[in-house]
Amino acid sequence: MQEFELFFNRSAVEIARDLIGASLCVDGIGGVIVETEAYMPDDPASHSFRGQTNRNRSMFGPAAHAYVYRSYGIHWCLNFVCLPASAVLIRAIQPVHGLAEMEERRRVSDPLLLCAGPGRVSQALGIDIRHDGLPLGMPPFELTIIREPALVVTDRRIGISKAVDHLWRFGLQDSVYLSKKFRSP
Repeated sequence: MQEFELFFNRSAVEIARDLIGASLCVDGIGGVIVETEAYMPDDPASHSFRGQTNRNRSMFGPAAHAYVYRSYGIHWCLNFVCLPASAVLIRAIQPVHGLAEMEERRRVSDPLLLCAGPGRVSQALGIDIRHDGLPLGMPPFELTIIREPALVVTDRRIGISKAVDHLWRFGLQDSVYLSKKFRSP
């Protein structure tokens, strides 16, 4: 467990890149992380930028815990807390385990649409506010970090209006499970 916490006790930008290729399951349902975004404390696009609130309290908690929030009042979004006030948004996974459950939750059968986007990831994995603040190293989470670096591409983050030039969106090169294609290097 200590090694796991050390992994998350670093910059969200480093962790967002290093999570590409990791395996994430929630109650046995999940797959391979293929897209992430980093959010830092001094980042005007981050929920933590203006300080701690009831909504973002988990971002200010210990590393290696979940930060779950509702986007646009509709979709739950799963983030992994890193250093205080920083987190990594899980934008897309390649579905591998529990496809039938994912299809039922999402009401779609196309594997390319099951987990392509942060709201879809949370819906497919059954993530909601009950997961906010839970440790990532214990059930219902099962996170396996890979030791070999994946082939990662970078781009601008999606759906933000501040700090738009940061190349803090990371994806698995040539993955068909991304939420949006990456611009050519």
